[in-house]
Amino acid sequence: IENMKTFLIFLFVALLAISARAEKDFSFDSAAPPETKSRFAMLDDVRILANGLLQLGHGLKDFVHKTRGQMNDIFQKLNIFDKSFYELSLQTSEIKEEEEQLRQTTARLQINNEEIKNLSQEMNSKIEYLIQNKIQLQEKVWGLEDKVTKLATIQPTMQETNEISSLKAFVQQQDNHIKQLLRIVEDQHVQLDRQHNQIMELEDKLNHIELQEITDNSFLVDQAEPEVIPFLVHNSTALTYKLDGAAPDCTALYNSGIRSDGIYTIKPNGSEAFDVYCEMKFGTSWTVIQNRIDGSLDFNQTWDTYEHGFGDLKGEFWLGLNKTYSITTQGDYILRIELQDWKDSKRYIEYAFSLGSPETNYTLRLSRVSGNIPNALPEQTELRFSTTDRDTGIATNFNCPENYLGGWWHSECEETNLNGKYVTPRSRGRLDRKKGLYWKPKKGRYYLLKSTKIMIHPTDLKGFD
Repeated sequence: IENMKTFLIFLFVALLAISARAEKDFSFDSAAPPETKSRFAMLDDVRILANGLLQLGHGLKDFVHKTRGQMNDIFQKLNIFDKSFYELSLQTSEIKEEEEQLRQTTARLQINNEEIKNLSQEMNSKIEYLIQNKIQLQEKVWGLEDKVTKLATIQPTMQETNEISSLKAFVQQQDNHIKQLLRIVEDQHVQLDRQHNQIMELEDKLNHIELQEITDNSFLVDQAEPEVIPFLVHNSTALTYKLDGAAPDCTALYNSGIRSDGIYTIKPNGSEAFDVYCEMKFGTSWTVIQNRIDGSLDFNQTWDTYEHGFGDLKGEFWLGLNKTYSITTQGDYILRIELQDWKDSKRYIEYAFSLGSPETNYTLRLSRVSGNIPNALPEQTELRFSTTDRDTGIATNFNCPENYLGGWWHSECEETNLNGKYVTPRSRGRLDRKKGLYWKPKKGRYYLLKSTKIMIHPTDLKGFD
């Protein structure tokens, strides 16, 4: 703009100079023809004027360009100002919201402060009351001390001393009499427990006598001249089994005359020989297929391991699904489960059962026969064995073996878990729910277990109805 003003002033001065020169030429050259002088003077003026106008146009053009650029800068600054103003308005709104929240918080704090003030007043009143009670108790204590002091200064008479001695003797006599009664009660309690255990044993024997009356004796082979064939016995006494071939199970060993618990070699029909642990009880012998006593063995194993067996027959072990299946294919068997909780209480349950082939994933089907604990396994239902790497159980997204750390015939992942992780109670027999070994009836409490044992025994019970 300043350059434009300078240019206009310069143009105005140039026009004034041209006008003055034209007047001077006209006055000095009056002898020349007026028309000619006037024509030449006007042409120069026009040229100068045209040149000035041209420069004025260029200047105006530059001015327009500069003005346009300045206007664009102004518009950009206005846009920036608008954005800044918008952001400032947003921040202002946020500040207002925070201010409102702060106001509400202040109101709540005031209310809490009032409540605390009221509580403080109540506490002060209670403290004053306690102080008054303390003063009263101190006064009573002082009074008792005075009385004790007075009693200490008073010597008892001879008659009072004799009475006190007789009372002490009577109390001592009564105390001895109570102790004798307590010992008698304890002895009676022990006898009652022993009688209860004897009754339980008798009940078990009666149940097995009833089953034994219908036991299938097809394992015994009568021959005119039986051949004596030795078999492997893992105990201190060497024994032989008189039969055409090795015994098919522990019950056949018992029927041949063996009466000692231990590890023996059996050979079921159509199977290879293998070792089992035989337990003699109830006037017969049972083949143990699972034993857990102290958690020394990890039961979170694969399908192949559960199928072929694992562990030590002298301690914790799982006999193996294929071995158990080879035994049960010889006839009808009964399944006995023995349980012991952390209070050393013992329970059992027995089922008539059938075990499917490997093609059916060793499907288990149960029917309760007897027992002194509520049932926790579904009856008349096909239960498929499952492990962490092979879940063939219930059709849900919940992998029972993976979550409960052990292979089992799961149905609803909650009825029992005898092959789960062995967990000892934290204190006083307490154990987290669904952790460790447990037996859970459908309607009933959890039985948290310290040891479990599963055994089988032949019977001629007919198939399931």
